[in-house]
Amino acid sequence: MSRNNSFDTVRIQGSYNPEEHHYASNVPIYLSAAFTLGSAQRGRDIAEGRIPGFSYSRVGNPTVAVLERRIAALEGGVSAVAVASGMAAISNTILTVAEGGGRIVAQHDIYGASLDEFVTLAPKFGIHFDFVDDINDSRQLTAAIGPDTKAIYVESVTNPITRVTDIEHVASIAHKAGIPLIVDNTLPTLYLFRPIEHGADIVVYSSTKGINGHGNVVSGLIVDAGRFDWSHTRFPQFSEPEFTLYTEELGHAPSFVETYGNEAFHQRLRCKTLRLLGAVLGPQEAYLELLGLETISERISKEVASARSIAQFLDHHEHVRRVNYADLPSNGENSKQARLVKSLFPKGIGAILSFELEGSEDRVNRFIDATQLFHYIPNIGDVRSLIVNPARITHREVPFEFWEKNGLNVNLIRLSIGLEDVDDLIADLERAFELAYRD
Repeated sequence: MSRNNSFDTVRIQGSYNPEEHHYASNVPIYLSAAFTLGSAQRGRDIAEGRIPGFSYSRVGNPTVAVLERRIAALEGGVSAVAVASGMAAISNTILTVAEGGGRIVAQHDIYGASLDEFVTLAPKFGIHFDFVDDINDSRQLTAAIGPDTKAIYVESVTNPITRVTDIEHVASIAHKAGIPLIVDNTLPTLYLFRPIEHGADIVVYSSTKGINGHGNVVSGLIVDAGRFDWSHTRFPQFSEPEFTLYTEELGHAPSFVETYGNEAFHQRLRCKTLRLLGAVLGPQEAYLELLGLETISERISKEVASARSIAQFLDHHEHVRRVNYADLPSNGENSKQARLVKSLFPKGIGAILSFELEGSEDRVNRFIDATQLFHYIPNIGDVRSLIVNPARITHREVPFEFWEKNGLNVNLIRLSIGLEDVDDLIADLERAFELAYRD
């Protein structure tokens, strides 16, 4: 297939040639732990990278490879690496970039498990995070970058407050400092926003969410733009000799930079971090991910339209203190967030929104229990509409010191809008309000 094909063509047919798979119209599921190497010479050629091929599914699998190539083509990266979960995508990325220790600048208004890792787990591996209150503030961001800073980490649209990051601005600051920008693009997905086009160097996804879209797969993706120069002394792991790259023809163990240049990141991630820690994606999960990807345009378009309608409904409700949805008209056309939405997200910011109820936490519990169409589930991006109270479930790991800064409290409710009829969803919310506030 030509790389010039449009998004909607690539999401369905990209990176797959039926002739190479016995003319199967759908990508086959290769449920094999290992693959026959054929001959001693072929096996060595595959192991040393002289020819393409598969040997062991922890290293590579044909079904997974189609997903990776298709995602890379859609995202505009040189390579994508599929892993076992969204947190595996984040962890593998952080460990590869800051291998051996260092510091990473991040916003604290992020997914609860990510913040938990950054605050309590990563420091035990010598990786420390410097948090800024406003990632879009040049002074705060620049002041947080030091000689040991290895990267900037952001969410393109934050979970659950939906603040939009000025990716182009943050990327320019990162590159001026000689460090890469890592973007978690889970909420908008690559259908609504492609961070690499705006300067991101690495993009991570919990593809469990909107990319798969059906709530039946746990998976993650890491996409490498292939533009960053990893030869800088900040990143010695990419320039050190790597024995697994040794061949008799070379006569020495080259580094990842020597062998792959600006593609050193994804090559080292796949060869070292993923292969040795083993959080690989299975072929059946990759197949389901490919099926979900085939309908992403239609799914996300309808979900965004419904989310906008529901956000406006909630924005005018007497029992709602505030609505967090950056694409809400009442936010004002001249606000910085509104301008970012208009310039970066012309198709919308996604199907996730949150709102704060007035009254006690008991009202929140009664509201959640009263909904019938919204499933009480700690997930997002499903074809089914979902509801959760983040402070008690998905973001309960967030330290109290960040609650007020992040707009997190026990009255906050997050919605993930699915494909049901929007009028039915609004009616369900109306009924929940009536029951929750009935004295």
